[in-house]
Amino acid sequence: MSKTTVTKLFIGSIIAAIAGAILAVTGVWIAIANDVFVMNGNEVVGVRGSALAWFTLGLGVVGAIAFAGAMIGGLVSWIGALLNTSQLESKTWFLVLLLLGIFSFGFVAMIAYVVAGPDGTRQAEPRSAPVPA
Repeated sequence: MSKTTVTKLFIGSIIAAIAGAILAVTGVWIAIANDVFVMNGNEVVGVRGSALAWFTLGLGVVGAIAFAGAMIGGLVSWIGALLNTSQLESKTWFLVLLLLGIFSFGFVAMIAYVVAGPDGTRQAEPRSAPVPA
């Protein structure tokens, strides 16, 4: 997987995560603002059945699915970045991506890779030595 593909997938995942979170929060906000939930103190004990309740439930489900898809896309982009950097002669980027991903800092590692990481699928320029006279 090339770096451009990994970058597009990672940025698309970020956008999908933001959109999913906005949809889910908007659904809950609309439900609370229109008294869809039956409350007993601070606890939700029921839902008033109406078209608005189904709409907000659907909005929340769509947001959750979009967010879950974004997380899967982020994981796939991380794996693609690992495969890409494993082809490099120097394994520094591979180890940094692998260890940060394992220790739950994969988002930081992917941002660093997208900004400054090398592309392992690019053909290395042949090194030419000066011809002796």
